[in-house]
Amino acid sequence: MAAEQSRIFSRIFQKRQANPAAEMSFVEHLEELRWHIVKSLIAILIGSVLIFWKIDFVVDQVLMGPTHKEFITYHWLCLLGEKLHIADLCMRDVSIKFLSSAMTEQFMLTFSLAFSGGFVIAFPYVFWQFWTFISPALSAKEKRYATGAILWVSLLFFGGVVFGYLILAPFMVNFYSSYSLSPLIEFRPVISDYFENLLYMTVGVGLLFQLPIVILLFTRIGMVTPQTLKNIRKYAFVVILILAAAITPSTDPFSLTLVTLPLYLLYEFSILLSSRAYRKTEAAKPEQWD
Repeated sequence: MAAEQSRIFSRIFQKRQANPAAEMSFVEHLEELRWHIVKSLIAILIGSVLIFWKIDFVVDQVLMGPTHKEFITYHWLCLLGEKLHIADLCMRDVSIKFLSSAMTEQFMLTFSLAFSGGFVIAFPYVFWQFWTFISPALSAKEKRYATGAILWVSLLFFGGVVFGYLILAPFMVNFYSSYSLSPLIEFRPVISDYFENLLYMTVGVGLLFQLPIVILLFTRIGMVTPQTLKNIRKYAFVVILILAAAITPSTDPFSLTLVTLPLYLLYEFSILLSSRAYRKTEAAKPEQWD
């Protein structure tokens, strides 16, 4: 497997060097990469400025949204719980007061939140810059296979962010705000800790939703096969179930399913994409290294 991967990456480098539009020295490749990174940082900076301009709205209405009992997800879940006769889905008793324990904490948080929001806004452009750098290494056939990659990567990323924000964040807030190790302990969360967990979770889920794209890429370059993914399906389900249980520790099975199902469907979708890519790769094998 290691030899196979070495041969694949060697082929990619040779293709990029053989491309008339990409005939560069190693230093020139680094210079080109540097400019792609600079352009990405400029896009993130522009997004950060937009977030900074509306920081009051972003903090009060967006980031603090899951801590308000009027949050739209609580309303939806409550209606669903009433129809299904599942009382645990109604989580409207959320009431949290946050602490700021350092003099400079809120000031520094402003810039941290602005930069994180700028990255989310600029994500499609950042990926496009990455794609622009690696595309000269791809053959015409590989580029056809990758048609729409920027669109799908962006849709999956924002879909994951929305899923994390609307579904996972309310469960996280409700559980940790109601959990008590002892009645002698008063729960007074620090605001920076809340924002850090919220951002890591939403952006992390957005990146996690890239699983189908990653599996498709690994299949194309021969690192995984659909059969391998099928063989480890039961282990993947257990891992997904454990992650879902950690996010939704309620004993209600519906709440657990609400989180487990989308993640598992994402894995099954990855297998379908892998199978399709594998068949095409096998069919083109005689000309693969031409």
